[in-house]
Amino acid sequence: MNHHPVWLDADACRVEDLQAILDAGRGAARPAHAAELARGVPIYDGAALRPLLADPASARALMAEWHEVFADGAGVLVLSGAWDDLDRLDAVTAAFERLIEDERATSTGADHFAKAGSNSRVWNALQKLCLREPALFAHYYANPMLAAVSTAWLGPAYQMTSQINCVNPGGQAQDPHRDYHLGFCSAQQAVAWPARVHRLSPALTLQGAVAHVDMPLASGPTLLLPHSHKYEPGYLVAHRPAFDALFAREHVQLPLRKGDAVFFNPALIHAAGTNRTTDIRRMGNLLQVSSAFGRAMESVDRVAMSLALYPVLRAELAAGRLDLDAASCAIACCAEGYAFPTNLDLDPPLGGLAPQSHQALMRLALAEGWAPPRFAEALQGRATAQRA
Repeated sequence: MNHHPVWLDADACRVEDLQAILDAGRGAARPAHAAELARGVPIYDGAALRPLLADPASARALMAEWHEVFADGAGVLVLSGAWDDLDRLDAVTAAFERLIEDERATSTGADHFAKAGSNSRVWNALQKLCLREPALFAHYYANPMLAAVSTAWLGPAYQMTSQINCVNPGGQAQDPHRDYHLGFCSAQQAVAWPARVHRLSPALTLQGAVAHVDMPLASGPTLLLPHSHKYEPGYLVAHRPAFDALFAREHVQLPLRKGDAVFFNPALIHAAGTNRTTDIRRMGNLLQVSSAFGRAMESVDRVAMSLALYPVLRAELAAGRLDLDAASCAIACCAEGYAFPTNLDLDPPLGGLAPQSHQALMRLALAEGWAPPRFAEALQGRATAQRA
């Protein structure tokens, strides 16, 4: 018998329940291959791991350990010296700096995740680095440790994405939050998803960050709440004062050295810290690795389908043969209902947590009675803006 509720209730969330989970995690043993436990976070020595990764059997055992850390352990681990060629890392950092400077000339300076001027963010740095500096890209991402930790959580055929975030001196901390997918929903939106999806969503992505500079505590490396990924309704508690107070009291913050990397379950509650220095631009390469199963089995041209369906729905609504609820069901089977992936340079989620989906645009057009050419122009504009 499954005793999990089908639907979660934001009003039933109790900070005491999360506190009990954190308290239970305090006595966790150090994983076998970890060099140490730092305030409950396993720290792995990259130099010691490289020989293990070269042997298939030992690599498989190590990846099993990492999977357990992400699933049932602290939910977060640090790979010390994950990138050990610091000269090449510096060359990639310089390439990222050039990207930042080039984009500063055309950017508004706005960032969905921080106030303008407090940081410098480069969206889709993966593609941009590859197109501009393919040799640097090849060596930077030819990292068996990155491949192993990604495979440990997601299996093969994962999809890598990357964003550069450079937090300038004085840049303020983020609010505590979980990450993509459900972490990009408000609590009001998240409760519409069954509890099983709340449990499934963290299995679809792995979050990581590569330190491109030394990050002492004063520079604001990520604040982490180990074991918080085990709290099932955790997507419903962002911005709730009692939970924010618990995070402020219980979080862990660890310094990182250039070349270190931190990886964590996306359901782990975390937040970037405040950069209290006057001279450190805290640059990290934020890696979001996605499961292969986050994509549909078939390629479907949903734009073409929507363009064909829209005038029919408009006519059927006008004739009274369909109502908006019925039309919405047809739209759900036709148009793209998810706003991601998108090109955040051209399609930023300013003013909300996500850009407008094709389904949302189609419903708006029908509700407002747009003529088909107007809808076609708007939809094709949305599709163009989403392309890299």
